[in-house]
Amino acid sequence: MRIAISSRSGCGNTTVTKMVAEKLGYPMINFTFRQMAEERGMDFWDFCRLAETDYNIDRELDRRQVEMAMALPDCVLGSRLAIWMLSDADLKVYLTATAETRAKRILRREGGTFEQRYKETVDRDNHDTARYLKIYGIDNTSAEKTADLVISTDDRTPEEIVSMIIKAVEARKGVLA
Repeated sequence: MRIAISSRSGCGNTTVTKMVAEKLGYPMINFTFRQMAEERGMDFWDFCRLAETDYNIDRELDRRQVEMAMALPDCVLGSRLAIWMLSDADLKVYLTATAETRAKRILRREGGTFEQRYKETVDRDNHDTARYLKIYGIDNTSAEKTADLVISTDDRTPEEIVSMIIKAVEARKGVLA
C-alpha cells in the first residue's frame, strides 16, 4: 500500500509521515528542498529563491519522490505535492493548520522570533502556491477534491493524527483486499 501525505510547511507532515511509516513498518520517503539544497551545497533560503525561477528544481524533486515511491510495494511518501504527484497512491492524506500554528511549530524547531517565522511561513506559502500553479496547475491550498482524508492538525497531537490515518489505512486495506 502506498500512502501519500501532503501539507504546507509546519503542519506536521514530516513527523506524521515518519510515525505512520514506523507504525506500519513501511519505508518512509520524505525527500525535500532542504535535502536538495544540501546536495548542491546551498543555503536553504537561497535554494528556495532559485526555485522561483528554475522550475526544473520542483520537477526534479517531484520526479525523484515518485520514482522512489513507485519502486516500493509499500511506502509512506510525505511531501508538499505527494497527493497530487503520486497518482497511484492507495490513500491520500492532506494535513492543514493555520499560519499561526505552523509558524509557532517552525519557531520551536528553528528558533528566531514569532514575527520572523510567521512572515517566512506566509511568504513561503504564497511563493509555493504560485509556483505550483505555474508549473503544474495545482492549487495546494485546496485538497478536498484530491485527498481521501483532510485532517486539521491545529488542536491534535501527532499521535491522534497518526491514529486517524491508521484507521483509514485499515479501512482501505479491507476495500483493497
